[in-house]
Amino acid sequence: MSNPENFIEEVTEEVRRDQLFMLFRRYGWIAVVAVLLLVGGAAFNEWRKAKTVAASQELGDAMLAALEANEPAERVTALEAIEASGNAEALVEFLAAGEELAGEDPAAAAARFAVIAENNDLPLAYRQLATLKQVFAQGATVAGEERLATLSPLTAPGQPFRALAEEQSALIEAELGQTDAAIERLRELLTASDATAGLRQRASQLIVALGGSLEGL
Repeated sequence: MSNPENFIEEVTEEVRRDQLFMLFRRYGWIAVVAVLLLVGGAAFNEWRKAKTVAASQELGDAMLAALEANEPAERVTALEAIEASGNAEALVEFLAAGEELAGEDPAAAAARFAVIAENNDLPLAYRQLATLKQVFAQGATVAGEERLATLSPLTAPGQPFRALAEEQSALIEAELGQTDAAIERLRELLTASDATAGLRQRASQLIVALGGSLEGL
């Protein structure tokens, strides 16, 4: 290769380096920012995870401390003092309602469960569990037909607490004197795939107690 050609190549290479340097000076900050965002984003995610864990631990400690009070009313007061939101608040409310039941105040418990059940911002499972507990807390203070109507949506196929809602519905039917309907509902539970072994055992006992038969099952 001749000297002129070498000279041209060297000049071309210098021009390329100068262009790259100019491009870096002009746009290099974008790459730097991207790296900072990547590193900073990872650090932020770790900080957020740590903050979430710390908040969960703090909430758990507060709930345990509240439940250490001697009387149900004191435990309810302590639980109500806990600051929480969203699903965490619902968990605190479940505990408070449970303590109201323990303190023989089912009306207050039912009202608290109803508030949870009507909160559409909560997951479906939370709301349906609250509905189930609301009906249980209401007991005979609310007409059986009304309680059956409240439970009806929960007994649809695929609902998270379908089997428990069916069991509770059977108990209400038995309470209303609808023995045949109650027995039929309980017999269906014995072969339901979503019924636990414990629930099937209770259903069997109820069928016998209501004068039904387990033959053919």
